[in-house]
Amino acid sequence: MPPTLKSAVIYSHNEPPDASQLLRLFQQAPWAKGRSLDDAKEMLRHTDLTLCAWDGGRLVGFGRVLTDFIYRATIWDVIVEQAHQKQGIGTEIVRRILDHPRLKKVELFWLCTRRPGFYEKLGFSSKEQTGMVWSRNTNSRFE
Repeated sequence: MPPTLKSAVIYSHNEPPDASQLLRLFQQAPWAKGRSLDDAKEMLRHTDLTLCAWDGGRLVGFGRVLTDFIYRATIWDVIVEQAHQKQGIGTEIVRRILDHPRLKKVELFWLCTRRPGFYEKLGFSSKEQTGMVWSRNTNSRFE
């Protein structure tokens, strides 16, 4: 039997993905399981930059950025399809975000994560920043 050729993953940042393809990825992550198609469409409309990884026509990786393009940028929703994990796709998505021509002036990239070890390997540090979060679900009594 001849060896199986591994397909090449292609990266793009020109257009956001179709929300239904993104939702399929989100269903694989505990932090994104409950997201709806309408909310994903709205989120994509208000995102400044997306980075996608494609295997053929299938979305296998994603990351997005909210930014002012000068001082600050936040990286959100970096996700890789389970079958494509451990192949460097997540690392490549983050590197392509950090090196993106439209983000070359940004002084500080910030992110929230439950996987700090992954991002520390890419040069991120938790020692230099403090942060706080306000959760609508937790704080609904104030509304």
